Amino acid sequence: MDLASVPVTRLKGVGPKLADKLKRLKISSLQDVLFHLPLRYQDRTRLVPIAELIPGIEVMTTGVVVTCEVLFRRRRSLLCVIADQQGNQLALRFFHFNQQQQQRLRVGVQVQCYGEVRRGPQLLEMVHPEFQTLAANVSASISDDALTPVYPVTEGLHQLSMRKITDAALQQLRSSDVQELLPLSAQHAANHSVSLKKALITVHRPDSSDDIDALLQGKHAAVQRLVLEELVAHRLSVQQIRNAIKKQRAPLLKPSGNLPQQLISSLPFTLTNAQLRVIEEIRADIGSGLPMLRLVQGDVGSGKTLVAAAAAACVVDSGYQVAVMAPTEILAEQHLLSFSSWFDPLGVKIGWLKGKLTAKQKRAELESIASGQARIVVGTHALFQQDVVFKDLGLTIVDEQHRFGVHQRLSLREKGVAGNIVPHQLTMTATPIPRTLAMTSYADLDYSVIDELPPGRQAITTVAIPNARRVEVIERVAQAVKEGRQVYWVCTLIEESDALQASAAEDTCVELQEYLADTRVSLVHGRMHATEKEAAMQQFKNHHTDLLVATTVIEVGVDVPNASLIIIENAERLGLSQLHQLRGRVGRGHKQSSCVLLFEQGLSQRARDRISTLRESNDGFYIAERDLELRGAGEVLGTRQTGAAQFRIADLMRDKTLLPTVKNISDDITEHHPENIMPLIMRWLGEESPEYGNV
Repeated sequence: MDLASVPVTRLKGVGPKLADKLKRLKISSLQDVLFHLPLRYQDRTRLVPIAELIPGIEVMTTGVVVTCEVLFRRRRSLLCVIADQQGNQLALRFFHFNQQQQQRLRVGVQVQCYGEVRRGPQLLEMVHPEFQTLAANVSASISDDALTPVYPVTEGLHQLSMRKITDAALQQLRSSDVQELLPLSAQHAANHSVSLKKALITVHRPDSSDDIDALLQGKHAAVQRLVLEELVAHRLSVQQIRNAIKKQRAPLLKPSGNLPQQLISSLPFTLTNAQLRVIEEIRADIGSGLPMLRLVQGDVGSGKTLVAAAAAACVVDSGYQVAVMAPTEILAEQHLLSFSSWFDPLGVKIGWLKGKLTAKQKRAELESIASGQARIVVGTHALFQQDVVFKDLGLTIVDEQHRFGVHQRLSLREKGVAGNIVPHQLTMTATPIPRTLAMTSYADLDYSVIDELPPGRQAITTVAIPNARRVEVIERVAQAVKEGRQVYWVCTLIEESDALQASAAEDTCVELQEYLADTRVSLVHGRMHATEKEAAMQQFKNHHTDLLVATTVIEVGVDVPNASLIIIENAERLGLSQLHQLRGRVGRGHKQSSCVLLFEQGLSQRARDRISTLRESNDGFYIAERDLELRGAGEVLGTRQTGAAQFRIADLMRDKTLLPTVKNISDDITEHHPENIMPLIMRWLGEESPEYGNV
């Protein structure tokens, strides 16, 4: 049976509504379910007494309900308190609940629950724990004798549902088989003698006889068998892209005037040597006649936008148009302001496309683009809509490229395709990419590094403070606002549900408004409408508010020079690169800036290492390398949620010794088994696989 051709609706319990939710996770077939691998595992193999609970850990515990009531304070919630025989108490908090749940949690009922322990207002608490009620004569017990998998899910799809779907898929797998796409010799390479079928069953449902430590560390033979195949699929994908690029041509661009020099001469500052070097690398690319595919990476504040502007000047001076695409309206607006300030005095017309233009405005912009009057066009996703037609697109610039899917980036590039001629492409990221990752995941791109900051930029002072001293931090915010400065307060709940992130930000906003009565506080989170988010950010940027409470939506694209203090809650939850990006929201003006990392007690050693690294260094590239060491490539770029190198189980730092084997196997498949290339790529990259004829 070809598992890739069996629709997910064949599985028991998967109807049209559930299938729609699974589609958001790129799951449409039985094979997709089997290769939707666990992110991590939960240890439900032992009960932890309430007295031994520590904030920041996930545990199974039990107790009897002593109170259960609906509260109407900051927002409606169900608060249930359980206690053990010694009187130790734990709060269970639910923001989303129904009458049936409320009835199940009545006073006197024994509850067995699993969740992350957090510090609450009065008691330790779990927010939205998984729970079951026990009959009066039944003692709490451990039903699990192995680790419990935790899957990537989407809103409205819970872990229990995902496990049931996976159970149904594994039942089908046990009575059939999964196609082996690696050559027989490769399956036994480097001790990878576990069959693909056995590997999938083990990784999804490890049993008590499995080496749990090896599984958690990614060294189990079943994990390594899947890692090998995933890395081969990624290498084959990169090879396909490269092969397609070699068959295409691009405009041969030679500036005919002195627009690039005019741009540089008009600046009130001198470019760094790193910027000048990268500009020359770009000029060489666009003058070769071959399509440029260059990734420019630079730390926060290194001047990537100006390098992009210099590249645009070369292209415009050669008679072609440039498209600049950003993932959010506020970041696109910043580019519009920057490009307009640089190019308006030079007589170069800048176009502007976003989702929220009036019909009249949009018609005028589209006409300007189609006629070639607009030489540089800045915009969001609106740039690659069907009705956008360029006269002579020569270069596409994509900012924060990992926030766009492969198809989105290609859709923009296709706007300039004429016959076999394609536009050049420049992509930028402020997320420093470790060399190990760049050589593997971005091997289809040439990459430049702006490894020098402009002179005069002050390092951001970073301190770590336990949440127990929260009031002191709030007083520090009050002092900063009193001095006329602005402040970010970032809530970093990492949960599958946007709803929980939003509730955390909302609760914090109310708390700070109560403490800081004279401070103008605004709120931004992922569940707000786009126009609300943009309005709140714009208010903050215009200093109509003093304190912006936000989730990590502000990680990229907010430039407020007057903001000189950022507080990051639960800093132990985030990876180094993301913390560094958030910290980069301050330090953009002339005032000394500070970053406060609020953390819960009971930090793991890895969390201590992350916080310590951030306190010691402001160097994004050093931080990226440390992040790769501590977390692995699958998390460094947030790749489980983005269109970047979607590693599901591989970890480049951990598995780098496999790379020579991966190369050999990839070459073998290309030469002797080319029919397996696309099935392998589709199995592991799915819809993120480029349509190679259109690269």
